[in-house]
Order: sequence, then C-alpha cells, then structure tokens
Amino acid sequence: MGPQLQNSVPEKLAVGRNATAEKLLDAASELMIQRSSIEISLSDIAQKSGSNAALVKYHFGNKDGLLLALLARDAATEVANLEYLLAQPLPPTAKLKLHISGIIRAYHRFPYMNRLIHYLLHESSAEAADEVSKFFVAPLLDFHRRLIEEGIATGEFRAVDPVLFYTSLIGACDHLFFGRHAMSRAIGVGPVTDEVCRQYIAHMEALICGGILKRASSE
Repeated sequence: MGPQLQNSVPEKLAVGRNATAEKLLDAASELMIQRSSIEISLSDIAQKSGSNAALVKYHFGNKDGLLLALLARDAATEVANLEYLLAQPLPPTAKLKLHISGIIRAYHRFPYMNRLIHYLLHESSAEAADEVSKFFVAPLLDFHRRLIEEGIATGEFRAVDPVLFYTSLIGACDHLFFGRHAMSRAIGVGPVTDEVCRQYIAHMEALICGGILKRASSE
C-alpha cells in the first residue's frame, strides 16, 4: 500500500472576529448561495443575520470590506491545505491529483467564490485586489512552483512554467463555474452537481497529467 495522508486536515483558520461579525459573514455567504449571485445589499445581509446594517460598516468598513473578509475566510482552509498537502509523503503526481480535486471541490462548496474573486480583483478597489493577490493568488502560484520543482526532481514531471500552469489549471477550474451560465443558454447544460464535479475532476486529472507527466521515452 502506498503512503497515506497524515492525520486530519487542519482546522479552518480563525479570522479573529467576534460573533456578530461572523454572523454577518455567514449571512452573506448563505444569501449568495441561495441567489446564485454576489449581488446582495447591506439590508439583505442585515435582515438575514438579524443585525443592523450599520454593523457591517462598523466591522468591515463597507460591503466590499465584508466581501473581502468573506473570501479571506473561505480561502483560508484551502490555502492552509496547500502546505499540508506539500508536506505529505506522497509522489508529486498523487499530490497534483489531490490538488486538482481540492480546487474544484472548493469552488463547488463556495459557488460564489469565483465571482467574488473576479469582482474583488477587477471591479473593486486597488487595495482589495492587492489583498486577494496576497492571500489567494500568491500562495497558489508558490504552491504550483514548489510542486512542479518536486515533480521535476523526482523525474515525474517535465519542465513547466508555473505561471502558465497556474493559468491553465485555475482558469479551467474557474470556468466550469464562471462559464456555466453561458453554456446553459447555448446548449442547455444543467447546474454544477456533485456528479458534474466528479466528472470534471477525472477530466482535469487526465488533461493536466497528460500534459505535465514526463513520458518514459522523453529525453
């Protein structure tokens, strides 16, 4: 039997906020999932949480501050799991497959995450874009760089540019959710279900591994 993952996945990182702030974050998350949209108002959040809209400004400054805090909270476990996965006594190919599955399942668990990332990177403030780059984009890029280096060192991977790899993998995973609405209108595909996720994970594993694995005949 091959090496196994050690113990359990680390607990979600604490955000250091009080109960009211957490209720506001939970309310925003639930509303975006229910509506399949990130277009929610402060009054919507306040009503859902049973709090006053003024508390959003008190705890987060404004709605974009709340959305940034929500993305940071939701991404915290996924980012922590990158270091956890890299430390496991597994072959790089096994780590890569687990990473592909983890990214797709994270987007499925938080269906608003991809739209929130796009909004905060491109439609909010420069400060918000910098924060998202620091706590989400940079750790992923660094993880890909280190995993690729490990795979090359073991002879499993061919040399691949980490930035191009990030663009290919994260772009493909993101578009399953981001482009689903357009595909639904064009050819009538249904929502992203658990079964669709399983199929896409298998598809992406074959696609990515087929491109990065070093063939035995390669020089």
